[in-house]
Amino acid sequence: MAFNAAFLHILFLFFLLFPLLAVSQTNVTLGMHLIAGDGGSWTSPSGDFAFGFSPLGDFFLLCIWFDQIQDKTVVWYANDGNPVPKKSKIELTTDGQLMLTNPNGEVLWKPTINSGDVANAAMLNSGNFVLESKDFVHIWESFSQPRDTILPGQILQVGGNLSSRLSNTNYSRGRFQLQLLQDGSLVLNPVSLPAYFPYSPYDTIGVANSPDNRSRLVFDDTGRLYLESSNGSVVNLSPIYIYPSADFYHRATLDVHGAFYLYYHPRPSRGGIEDWSSVKSFPDDVCDIIGDLGSGACGYNSYCGVANGMPICECPPEYTQNDPNNILSGCKPKFSLVCQGDDESGSPEDHFEFKELTGTDWPFSDYEKFDPISEEDCKNSCLRDCYCAVVIYRNVTCWKKKLPLSNGRMKASDTGKALFKIRRASLSRTKKKDQTIAILVGSLGGSVFINFVLLAAICLTAFFVYQKRPKSNEQGSIISETNLRSFTYKELEEATNGFKEELGKGAFGIVYKGLYPLGSKNLVAVKRLHKVVQEAEKEFKTEVIVIGQTHHKNLVRLFGFCEEGSHRLLVYEFMSNGSLASFLFGLSRPHWDQRTQIAIGIGRGLAYLHEECSTQIIHCDIKPQNILLDDFFRPRISDFGLAKLLMPDQVLTRTCVRGTRGYVAPEWFRSMPITAKRRCT
Repeated sequence: MAFNAAFLHILFLFFLLFPLLAVSQTNVTLGMHLIAGDGGSWTSPSGDFAFGFSPLGDFFLLCIWFDQIQDKTVVWYANDGNPVPKKSKIELTTDGQLMLTNPNGEVLWKPTINSGDVANAAMLNSGNFVLESKDFVHIWESFSQPRDTILPGQILQVGGNLSSRLSNTNYSRGRFQLQLLQDGSLVLNPVSLPAYFPYSPYDTIGVANSPDNRSRLVFDDTGRLYLESSNGSVVNLSPIYIYPSADFYHRATLDVHGAFYLYYHPRPSRGGIEDWSSVKSFPDDVCDIIGDLGSGACGYNSYCGVANGMPICECPPEYTQNDPNNILSGCKPKFSLVCQGDDESGSPEDHFEFKELTGTDWPFSDYEKFDPISEEDCKNSCLRDCYCAVVIYRNVTCWKKKLPLSNGRMKASDTGKALFKIRRASLSRTKKKDQTIAILVGSLGGSVFINFVLLAAICLTAFFVYQKRPKSNEQGSIISETNLRSFTYKELEEATNGFKEELGKGAFGIVYKGLYPLGSKNLVAVKRLHKVVQEAEKEFKTEVIVIGQTHHKNLVRLFGFCEEGSHRLLVYEFMSNGSLASFLFGLSRPHWDQRTQIAIGIGRGLAYLHEECSTQIIHCDIKPQNILLDDFFRPRISDFGLAKLLMPDQVLTRTCVRGTRGYVAPEWFRSMPITAKRRCT
């Protein structure tokens, strides 16, 4: 009887505990798959986490997310964060491969494993997605390859790291990294993109001294975060009070601004607020601590402030975001900072004024300092300096700064002020000319006869000069109206170090890398035309006129030119990421989201050339080699040397075939007219 009672008791416990054991995970068997856009997912038994495709605009991200909260927070993502098109598929194949393919069946991503040992996959209650053997050994797990977030139960070993996203909606690797070094230091550092070279750390979160370099970062099941060395010593990184994991979700995430946050969120059963709250951050103020390399927490030419414990990004007065959809893209001026050309009269004060920002600084962009100096003299020094974009004035000290500005920050305790040089509203040239004529006439004196003689002499002189001027003067006058700088050949020879570093070649010239002014870090691209013949002369003049009269974020900017003797050179802004051709066909190829944005940018640039600028332009040679990429991989259309201008009253045009075969419209070869509806690119 005792035996039977004991047996029944054990049997009762078995059936009581069996349901709990059975739901510790939900298996994904060989041959199962999910299709992007169909809405399916593989969820954990608790329902807290899901693995599948999350919508991202018109694309889908293969990821893991919190499934029972409103915003479906993503904690891990595959395929380097690159979204995939609708009808893509993730499948646990019959031979044990976890494989992501596009609608054409091409493999986009798969873990590197011995697939023959895989018996099933599972989404665990911890948020860990695993591939298991038949003996329940984890052959591969998402916890071993963290992205920007770690969860309770997850451990980061020496050499492990987290990478921030590029933006809140772009899951590609971003500008910041958290890593556990060999000496046990847990550090934050900015990185260069796209090479991902780590700069010096801007914050050391903690150090776990371990004699055998076997420290680790532990985020335990209770929500406690700490550094642990091999000898058992612990460095606590958690706040004093930890919200109980039975009632709250926890995560630790490296934010897009470069701060590492500990978050909590009430579970659905508890109710209450429906948002993540930060309980601790490293560093406390990320705006004030990021180092001298890189753009800072918010991007170039922007500044960072803190509101409610979180960083916010702003543009200076009369500056606007590079990408309106990405607050981290940095800012650009709405105006040109170059010095006024020969066709602009008056002093710098006539063209520029200052807007003030208190408590704001960009501490790593100085190129001149004056001490002591008055605020007025500080501003006057900037007014007369083509490269000065802003001055910082604090007490009696003046710092001059040029673009791009990095690591901008706003602090209430900063007693200084930033004075931004901005262009005044355009002055009426007619009014100026009337004033000049009035002064001239008044200065001639009281004799009407003398005034008449002098005016007649001026008119006759102007007539003879006009009749005898060379034809190229008409071209030169057009060039002067574009507000471009005229360089000497010696200036450009020195700027390029004797035309030493070649960036690329074209049909009419070679492009060299240069620095201007000398000794600065301002990179320029200098195109040197090597054929001084009629066709190259025509390209030179066309480029100067066309580019100088256009302004669009998807067009390359022309700074100036050189027309000295037989030398013909063009000076452009430098595009750090080279041509679209090298990006498309290089080792690091763009994901589909980048390709889409590049295509849209090129389309916008062409729409401006064809429809929006005052003088309609046919480029005639749009190809990957003539599309350049700036710091943010934004496309810039370049090389207007084969451009054909359409005057406003010119409805149809027929010209000789120009451009590269394979990239021009077929109308060129059929001698058909080109209209606004059928315009070659």
